[in-house]
Amino acid sequence: MTDLEDRFVGSMLGLALGDALGARHEGGPIARTLWWAMGIGKGGLLRWTDDTEMAIGLAKSLIENGGLDPDKLARHWAENADWKRGYASGAVRLLASIREGADWRVANRSVFKDGSFGNGAAMRAAPLGLFFHKDPAALVRAAEIASSITHAHPLGIEGGVLIARATAMALQGPLDLEALREGCREDEFRNLLSIASKEMDRDAVKRRLGMGIEAHRSAVTAVHVANRFTDFVPMIEFIISMGGDTDTVGAMAGGIFGARHGRASLPEDALEVLEEREWIERTARKLFNVSQNDR
Repeated sequence: MTDLEDRFVGSMLGLALGDALGARHEGGPIARTLWWAMGIGKGGLLRWTDDTEMAIGLAKSLIENGGLDPDKLARHWAENADWKRGYASGAVRLLASIREGADWRVANRSVFKDGSFGNGAAMRAAPLGLFFHKDPAALVRAAEIASSITHAHPLGIEGGVLIARATAMALQGPLDLEALREGCREDEFRNLLSIASKEMDRDAVKRRLGMGIEAHRSAVTAVHVANRFTDFVPMIEFIISMGGDTDTVGAMAGGIFGARHGRASLPEDALEVLEEREWIERTARKLFNVSQNDR
């Protein structure tokens, strides 16, 4: 039987592993060549991207502050961002603005006036689902705030909330897609989650759900895929075969999958060459311990 702490570890490692494996195939030939030049695959390591860097930063902030402190979290992300991890240009500008002293409540609309509806909030949301798994209402509030630091658009926020909720649900057992759908506020997510409950081949998943950078066109896909597979490797191969934003869908699905099935469900040969694996595992265990304290 997989215990709860092991599921925390499985989620954080699954997120990083899905990210790193997907990163090798993200984008076209130029993007993949750039990733290789920046370190993907060098030295035999599976190197992760900004998806994992921000997720670990979120976990560390939750640990250090005993919960969500959005001002400190925004500063942490801004001051620790490694641009070589593949941050999108909008994220670079936004985080640089915060680093220079801007309030995140202003910076989060400085690049897009209505806020971003990309999947950047969703890609890092698993630690929120882990930390607040015992309190669904607190989870949603925390996910809304943490998402809005960089993604002020309702769709960007909803993406972060959905992945956090799915991760928390996965700690308890199989995903209930109807319950996830009913908990969504945005019609785009509700409509796609209705589709996600159906059996589809790869082409239909890509066409009907999506593999793009928009939150609703990839977060729902990650939920569908994580719920569909019971073996990690075929799940990642399925994601890679669809093309598109493979690292972020891999990260979101990997975090949910690991929360459901635990660390032992992840391929050991890949874990052995995952960048900073032991550090990620230690962070996950600290997150578990702090999450058990009364808040």
